[in-house]
This record gives sequence, C-alpha cells and structure tokens, in this order.
Amino acid sequence: MPVEWIGSDVRIVPAGPALGTVEVPGSKSLTNRYLACAALADGRSRLCGASFSDDALVMLAGLSQLGIVTDTHPARGEIVVAGGRGNFVADDVQIDVGDAGTAMRFLTALSCLGFGRRRIDGSARMRQRPIGTLVDALASLGAHIGYEGVAGFPPLTVFARGLTGGEATLYTPASSQFVSALLMVAPYATQDVRMRVEGALPSRPYVDMTIDVMRSLGVETLEAGGRFIVPAFQRYQPGQHEVEPDASAATYFWAAAAVTGGRIRVAGLTRKSRQGDVRFVDVLAQMGCRVHEDDTSLEVEGPAGGRLHGVVVDLNEMPDAVPTLAVVALFADGPTEIRNVANLRIKETDRIAALATELTRLGARVDAREDGLTIHPPRHVVPAAIETYGDHRMALSFAVAGLVVDGVVIRAAGCVSKSFPAFFDVLGGATR
Repeated sequence: MPVEWIGSDVRIVPAGPALGTVEVPGSKSLTNRYLACAALADGRSRLCGASFSDDALVMLAGLSQLGIVTDTHPARGEIVVAGGRGNFVADDVQIDVGDAGTAMRFLTALSCLGFGRRRIDGSARMRQRPIGTLVDALASLGAHIGYEGVAGFPPLTVFARGLTGGEATLYTPASSQFVSALLMVAPYATQDVRMRVEGALPSRPYVDMTIDVMRSLGVETLEAGGRFIVPAFQRYQPGQHEVEPDASAATYFWAAAAVTGGRIRVAGLTRKSRQGDVRFVDVLAQMGCRVHEDDTSLEVEGPAGGRLHGVVVDLNEMPDAVPTLAVVALFADGPTEIRNVANLRIKETDRIAALATELTRLGARVDAREDGLTIHPPRHVVPAAIETYGDHRMALSFAVAGLVVDGVVIRAAGCVSKSFPAFFDVLGGATR
C-alpha cells in the first residue's frame, strides 16, 4: 500500500508507475455555484455527482443559516435544494465559513438579499484575506455592509434589504469569485446590473463557469463594451443538474502519471470542460507527456523514467494547478518558470512562499517573486517532511513527489478534506 498514515501525517511509498482509470469527486467550484443559484430558484433542484468536500459542506451550512432547506445524500453524491425565491428572511444570523474562501464571497453576496441582519466570519486566516473590493461593489448596488474589525477584511455584518442594481466597478479584483458572487445575485436586484472590471481579472475561466451555471438555470448574462450586464427580473428555474468531476483534483493524478512514467485516465473530463484546469494536460504535453482524449475522458502518459522538460508558463487562468506543476517541476531536466499568479498570495496560505519553502526542503532552488516563482530542480530530489500550513493544495500536490522519492511525509494531511476527502484512498488505488 503506497499510503501509510502515521497519526495525522501520511508517508507516501513509491510503488512504480501510476496506472489505471481514476474517478475524482464532483467539482467543488461547480457544486458551490449550483448551490448558490439553486438556493435562489423557485422550487426544488437536484444536484447529481456533487462535491461533499469541506468547502461544499460550509456552503450548505451557510445556506441553512439563511433559511434554505437542503436534503443531502453523500453516498450517491446527491443534494436537493429547496429554493427560497431570492427572499431570505433569516434575521440575526451568525455564519462561520472557516477557511472556505468561496463560501465567504458567495454568502456575503447572497446575504444582501431579503431582509435581516447577517454576520459572516471565518478563521484567523480568513480575517487576513481581502474582501473590500466585493463589499464596495455590493454597496454600489444598494447593499449595506459594515466591518467589525479592519476595513476591507472579515468579519462583516450585512444589513439586508435587497439590492437596487445599477452600476458596479471592481478595481483589480484579487479573486474572480468577487465577480462570480455579484453575477449570481444580480438577477434579484430591482434594476439591471452593469458590472465593469478595471484592471486584470484573474482566473477568468471561473467566471465563464459561473455564467454557464446561471444559464443552465435560466438566467442570461450579457457581455458588451467591457461590461457584464445581467438584466433584471430574470429568475433561476429549478431542475436537475449533473456536476462535472473536479478538474483541479484530476491534476494530481495526471501529474502522478507524468513523474512516474505511468498512464492515468481521468473519467468524465474532456477539453470541452469550462474548468480551466483541464488545460493542465497541455502543460504536461509541453513537458514531454502524451495526452490521449476521447468523448468521456482525458489520459496522460508520462515519459519513460518520468524525465520531463522544464517550461515557462502563465498560469493566471488555472492558479489551483500551480502547486501541482511546481512539484512536477522537481523532476524536469531544467528550470520551470510560473508567471502571473499573484493571487496565490491570498489563498489558504501564501502559496508562493509556502511552495518556495517546501520545494527547497526537497532539494530545489527556488526564486520566488511577488507574482510567481522559478523552480530549479535538484540533481536528486531528497526526502523530507512537508509542512502543509493547513492548505489542502499543499498536501495534495506534494503527495505526488512521494510517488518517486521514498521518505516523503505529508504533515497534517487531513487538510485534504477541504476539497478531496478520499484523496489518499484514490491515490493508493492508482499506484498499487
């Protein structure tokens, strides 16, 4: 068995090439978007193949606090949501999102609808993650939101009385989730919402994903003159929706094939997906892997011996894949430069700093910049105990290194439950 639990830590034992077909859980990004829109619909919606990660459970708990009734069936990946028609009446609500950034942004916007007082808080790290750009934009649409501590950061108190709509501008948003949060609540404003993004919009594929989810529930978003326009008086329609497998979760298994010289097929994902991380297979192709695709899956075949080429890539549209690529870069025959990912500084941890520290433990030399890093791989990767900083993506990605290097230990590995609770079981099944 290549995965050995030692208390709260995990030791990965190399077991040869990673081979086979892997099924990853439903996308947590899609699940939370469907949950937000279904909560606003008039009637019952059914999500099939949904994520039951910690982030999705936090979103469900927050919706419950707002008065939305849900029925969950984890064994069959199903969630039924009884929509509230955009009229939340819960008052004096206390919502704790923990470390769930998506829930923080989406629930802040949702809490502006209906009538009542809603307080939203999170972990110590969440209180360090900026939200002022979203709050300012919501205020321009008629929201009333106050800060309890430092302006621009949680905790927040929302004094809900609906949204009037109109013009909103987001200035260089730190997260695309600010845009997604505004778009999803916009149909329930009393006027059209016209939103402009000034400066760079990170992770644009996630906004496209949001627009697709909204459309699937009957709401159209227009884009013209550099603005997103959501006409008023549209309403989400209930229905049944299939949640696509999580492309970010898939990257770890494609990476496993790359570094072990194996061959891993991920079922249920193709390049047609709106999830930006499916394009991670193209980065691996640049590094020397072969990519095979059919109508229902994407497969990566690593080069013999796992010897890869270093690359220079802009990962602004798939920042969650940065830790995965950083670990793959350890096994390349030259440096890998990752650019344009400054928003990694405000994730569950400062991922640029954390990656630089942990890659160095494994023998690499790392040049960290404000918006990226360059990894100079060592002649031989050395075993080490990897700190995860409570960040699921650090644990998920560095586990890949343990498939090649004996003695890699992932500290406090249970943090993977934030996005992929069964990760180590699935990894073990793919590397026997």
